Amino acid sequence: MDTNRVKAVVLFSGGLDSILASQLILDQGIDLEGVNFKSVFLARNDEALPVADKLKLRLKVFDITGQHIQISRSPAYGHGKNMNPCLDCRIIMLKKAAEYMKEAGASFLVTGEVLGERPMSQRKEAFSLIEKAAGLKGRILRPLSAKLLEPTIPEIEGLVKREELLDIQGRSRSRQMELAEQRGIDYYPTPAGGCLLTDPGFSNRLKELFNHLSRPSVNDIRLLKYGRHFRMPNNIKIIIARDDKEVNCLLELVEQGDLVFELADQPGPITTVRAKDKDVDLGWVKDVAALTARYSKLRDKKEVRVKYYRVPQKKEEFISVNPQKAEELGIARIC
Repeated sequence: MDTNRVKAVVLFSGGLDSILASQLILDQGIDLEGVNFKSVFLARNDEALPVADKLKLRLKVFDITGQHIQISRSPAYGHGKNMNPCLDCRIIMLKKAAEYMKEAGASFLVTGEVLGERPMSQRKEAFSLIEKAAGLKGRILRPLSAKLLEPTIPEIEGLVKREELLDIQGRSRSRQMELAEQRGIDYYPTPAGGCLLTDPGFSNRLKELFNHLSRPSVNDIRLLKYGRHFRMPNNIKIIIARDDKEVNCLLELVEQGDLVFELADQPGPITTVRAKDKDVDLGWVKDVAALTARYSKLRDKKEVRVKYYRVPQKKEEFISVNPQKAEELGIARIC
């Protein structure tokens, strides 16, 4: 590699915007490396690497789960519509990328951000705030919207040709998709919500979890993705799988001390109970069993046999119950 060539680092999610932004910079003969971020809240943690390979882009992956949990509870710049701390999250990513930029000997950072595409973090005012907080004022180039923004340092210094950058704005992705078709880029994932913190249902569950646990584990948060969630008056958390896929996911996430409930005599829902610090009391066990039976095909029976065991011993116990709804049992449904 020519050591005199210009080098940059791109925030690379593997989505269409980051692909196009990368391609625009590569087209100018600039050496490019990518950084990607993993988090328990990011739904598409595994898509960036194969896409980066298509572009022959070296990719450095940072796990920001710990910081992401912390800022989702109390972000310095507030939440979006749900539990998404978009400004704080972007600042964390850019600070990590800035550290790597120095390590890689890069002159500036590139992102696939599009002006006006996201209401909280992709406004001119937000761009300015984020750059200042990350210590990168003038060093972040957004190739897809560059002509709508003030020239950056790499443009002013002649490292990047501004005339070859774009002026895309707004939430419509039609121009990006046209560009992809023109360039033969057909390997990008279907656009979809990448962050669980923007999902209302997940956000409600996370708020409820923060209200009951001062320091939830990553496993506690992963459980929020699956099943129907309930909270008993004694603080015990109940999760009932909705289908076979969720059954497998819940069983993969059970930890020592959790309880598992299922029908004793035929297939039905699996219920997991997070009750590590609770003694097995027949009072609440009966309620969990009754709720489990309520979500089975035997819900109209007067008596259903349910078996349960504590992980990891798996010593099965049996109890017969009348299926009942959560409200009849005084159990709160977490919507």
